Amino acid sequence: MLDLRPVGYVVGLLVAALGATMLASLLADVLAQNGHWPVFFESAVITILTGGLMAMACSNGVSQGLNLRQTFLLTSLVWLTLPVFGALPLMLGAPNASFTNAFFEAMSGLTTTGSTTFEGLDALPEGIKLWRATLQWLGGVGIIVVAMVFLPELRVGGMQIFRSEAFDTMGKILPRAGEIASSISVIYIGLTVACALAYGASGMGPFDALVHSMTTVSTGGMANYDSSFGGFGAAAHYIGTVFMILAALPFVRFVQLMSGTAKPLLHDSQIRVFLAVIGICVLLITSWVWGREGKFTELAFREALFNVVSVMSGTGYSSADYMTWGTFPVVIFFFVGLVGGCAGSTACSVKIFRYQILFASIKAQVRQIHSPHGIFTPRFEGRTISEDVMSSVMAFFVAFVLLLGVTAVLLGMTGLDFITSISGAATAIANIGPGLGPEIGPAGNFAHINDSAKWILSIAMFIGRLEIMVVLTILTVKFWKT
Repeated sequence: MLDLRPVGYVVGLLVAALGATMLASLLADVLAQNGHWPVFFESAVITILTGGLMAMACSNGVSQGLNLRQTFLLTSLVWLTLPVFGALPLMLGAPNASFTNAFFEAMSGLTTTGSTTFEGLDALPEGIKLWRATLQWLGGVGIIVVAMVFLPELRVGGMQIFRSEAFDTMGKILPRAGEIASSISVIYIGLTVACALAYGASGMGPFDALVHSMTTVSTGGMANYDSSFGGFGAAAHYIGTVFMILAALPFVRFVQLMSGTAKPLLHDSQIRVFLAVIGICVLLITSWVWGREGKFTELAFREALFNVVSVMSGTGYSSADYMTWGTFPVVIFFFVGLVGGCAGSTACSVKIFRYQILFASIKAQVRQIHSPHGIFTPRFEGRTISEDVMSSVMAFFVAFVLLLGVTAVLLGMTGLDFITSISGAATAIANIGPGLGPEIGPAGNFAHINDSAKWILSIAMFIGRLEIMVVLTILTVKFWKT
């Protein structure tokens, strides 16, 4: 029988830790003297007590490590439980926030999706703004640990190809996760501080610089204003672009760089392909806009660069309404969002390495057709791609497409139009943020879609953030029997 106590113990500790982070937002409201601090006090007490009691109740079942089934369950329950408690301050403190809207916002925050149901962001209390950023910041560092420790161990989605990348995770999972998390945290905090200082130097106020640095490095994209980055100047756009790119690179490369080894960072094929795709898309969109306007402008290049990087990294900021640029750029934005960043980063979506493996497989198959008697083995970064990695990646692609179709159909059944349904499904599963169309596009939000659609999208964000296969595995009967 599956022992749930070790899982409950870890989830309880994380819930209590989430409650402790609410105190920062409480302090922000106290300093702003807006009278909203009791919301975070109440929420922190409820969350810390619940998490603490859960951890104490399960502490007698703690073992030296987790088995495979417990690890699957833990990775899912963390991202399902934390949004429930993360929604408390939003439900109690945000204007007209129902539990549905608050849960959607918390799930969007922790999965670093960035979609929002809140309007009038400019007028929100400082504590709520900081809390939205805190959820994304915690979700960003959390997903890196999951991607570098748990997903390779669980052997889903092809992530097992990174098991020997920099850390050996063959031993006890949680103790090893602690070591990896400490290395990642130093880099993550360093990038956040550097980003905040750079934003401050660009002219942002201290509070805006702090909040936007947290949502930039986490590639979350929740901003303090309804106009997102539209109200900031060129310097902030270029700074945001740089840090979104850095956050979408494999954090293991930064760990190796800190240890004095720069070669892996410079020779990583994922990074080269990621930057190449950005460059090609920016060139195409900039040329298109220049052609329509009949002149070359720095603004067109900057907006193309900022928004392409934002969508591809899954951050979801917008500096302009690219829905008005014409059909061609909109098509590029839709598909580039389904590419995503590098594995082991805060970025989301399918990830570059899976496309590399897919194309390597296609190339080998085509060569096999040309030379039936030859032996052609797909390779990734000079290494032979094993059969289990190949099958995992193919299963992921199939599951992604099927989930996209099912989610779009369900959204359509709630009354949403085709563009809103298909782009809403894509942006939720790929954890991008904005969709397409006037309602959920870069100039809109998810405030006015129906509650049924919001719950469907919340579930899709959850499944997509955990690379789909983890959640599908625990939904099988065999998982609970064996």
